[in-house]
Amino acid sequence: MLKWALFFAVIAVIAGLLGFTGVAAGAAAIAKFLFVVFLVLCVVFLVLGFVITKKIVD
Repeated sequence: MLKWALFFAVIAVIAGLLGFTGVAAGAAAIAKFLFVVFLVLCVVFLVLGFVITKKIVD
């Protein structure tokens, strides 16, 4: 998912440099959304990993 967010961020930068502001705004919005979803999933799985590891060790 992070790969897709970086892909859309690169598309947004390239489109912005070429003057396609609508495409750049759309790609930037998608990149932001995917990055936020990635961060949320990363935190959720990190917390689950700590909780499950603690239950296995105890």
